[in-house]
Amino acid sequence: MPLAGILGDQQAATVGQVCFAPGEGKNTYGTGNFMLLNTGTEIVRSRSGLLTTPAYQLGDQPCVYALEGSIAVTGSAVQWLRDQLGIISGASESESLARQVDDNGGVYFVPAFSGLFAPYWRSDARGAIVGLSRYNTNAHLARATLEAICYQSRDVAEAMCADSGVELEVLKVDGGVTANELCMQIQADVLGVPVSRPVVSETTALGAAYAAGLSVGFWSDTDELRRNWSEDRRWEPRWDEARREDGYRRWKKAVERTLGWAELED
Repeated sequence: MPLAGILGDQQAATVGQVCFAPGEGKNTYGTGNFMLLNTGTEIVRSRSGLLTTPAYQLGDQPCVYALEGSIAVTGSAVQWLRDQLGIISGASESESLARQVDDNGGVYFVPAFSGLFAPYWRSDARGAIVGLSRYNTNAHLARATLEAICYQSRDVAEAMCADSGVELEVLKVDGGVTANELCMQIQADVLGVPVSRPVVSETTALGAAYAAGLSVGFWSDTDELRRNWSEDRRWEPRWDEARREDGYRRWKKAVERTLGWAELED
């Protein structure tokens, strides 16, 4: 049995999402998030807090590179609501609880439990919930947690745009959190671009299979892989530009409140 293909976790997911052209990207939602943007055969050195990584190399073709942004706490923030706060009994309940309110009620949650990863790289940051008033409920906190996943992803997307000069047109998503349809709608709203979930959500395994299949001739080329990929669900943005930018401005303000906390604690 030949060993026909080998890819790292996020690189395999990039292939599984058929991100074969420069400017195409994907976001994998797990306990943390990992977003990769195909930058083609030229190495793009990040000046905005991202990593430059090989994305894939197929046969004797040139290596294709990517910009990568890793986020430490996304799905694990939902687990924190369940395990530490006890306001939900299961991860899926975060969606039904958050749907009880139309917005976050002014609450922003920055889950910097172990510092902030891309694009900030601040080990001195610690988690903060800001904007609380007597009006707020556990539903607002659940909604703010889902929004935190999406705002952190926008932070990375903004950095990718700054480094590559490419505007994101659609975000392909995969991973466990994509089952939360409210979170995916918020992601489209926060980014201002459509969010697309594939039929086959296990894109890491699929990408490894694609690479091996190309190697042994099961598939002829990447165009055939594109035809094999199909969309399960797409979310279109609903927020207007004013709401989108005001929310992101307040998110950035909340992030500032988390910085330097560990140094004060020491």
